[in-house]
Amino acid sequence: MRKAAITRNTTETSIKVAVDLDGSGKYAVKTGVGFLDHMLEQLSRHSLMDLEVEAKGDLHIDAHHTTEDVGIAIGQAVNQALGDRKGIARYGSAYVPMDEALTRVALDLSNRPYLIWKVTFGRDKLGTMDTELFKEWFQAFAQAAGATLHVESLYGDNDHHIVESCFKALARALRAATEIDPRKADAVPSTKGTLGGSL
Repeated sequence: MRKAAITRNTTETSIKVAVDLDGSGKYAVKTGVGFLDHMLEQLSRHSLMDLEVEAKGDLHIDAHHTTEDVGIAIGQAVNQALGDRKGIARYGSAYVPMDEALTRVALDLSNRPYLIWKVTFGRDKLGTMDTELFKEWFQAFAQAAGATLHVESLYGDNDHHIVESCFKALARALRAATEIDPRKADAVPSTKGTLGGSL
């Protein structure tokens, strides 16, 4: 069973996360940041990863710490649930349109974290959430999950659509990358025999 639970407590946030990589896309998400909740629900539904998130943060300051720490905790849970990464497809990619917006995501669960973020916004906020925080979430997730992650908005005018297509594309890529390849279910997908941070 590829499940994991993470508890992360700091002076800025208190977060509980649970994931099941072999779930059905069920979610229970409460971060105190409405737009972030909406995006994490999309991540769960379209990756088929069951996701529970309960976060309390210093929102009286802003949403930065909550957003970043939730990304870290979800990434840590995915990393833990993957274990030694034996049998996974490892790579996943997706193009996701949302009305006028189109996003491309390519993902390698290499255990070598790296983020390429080519996404720009025309507005400073969506709801109460600063649009600059979306990069922070993706960076935190990639780092903690051990993922090489490329996110590129190819075009789009509506910032809501652009962000949502980013999360949905990540979800579809993550679903593909975490699936077990029945032809190599007993092997780590690397010529080195391990996915431990080396090429």
